[in-house]
Amino acid sequence: MQITLKPGERIFLNGAVIRVDRKVTIELMNDVAFLLESHVLQVEDTTTPMRQLYFIVQTMLIEPRKEAAARKLFREQLAGLMVSFQSESIVVALAQVGSFVDAGRLFDALRTIRRLFLVEATILGGTPKAA
Repeated sequence: MQITLKPGERIFLNGAVIRVDRKVTIELMNDVAFLLESHVLQVEDTTTPMRQLYFIVQTMLIEPRKEAAARKLFREQLAGLMVSFQSESIVVALAQVGSFVDAGRLFDALRTIRRLFLVEATILGGTPKAA
């Protein structure tokens, strides 16, 4: 997999934060946990339940030392969300997120949660913010 980064952009790679000083393309030659800076949610942006869930999974991915505590919090948050939403499609998507986390596919879990931001914003009656 090749990833192109712009000057000053950061990537979170196996728990390390890497910032590049010029445009660069890196090739990931094996399985690696990574998150692009543009997909990183800041704590002040965790204003909805889905964003809070995203932040918890993000923490598991970019801070491996905190994974056990984050995983416990994830299970609690996920259980609460599963009973809070009435939409079957959201409940199914949340179950998929749980399966992804159980399988160690954190990036897939984050991608699925990001897609739910728009649905959640519609339910809450607001305008979705980018993640």
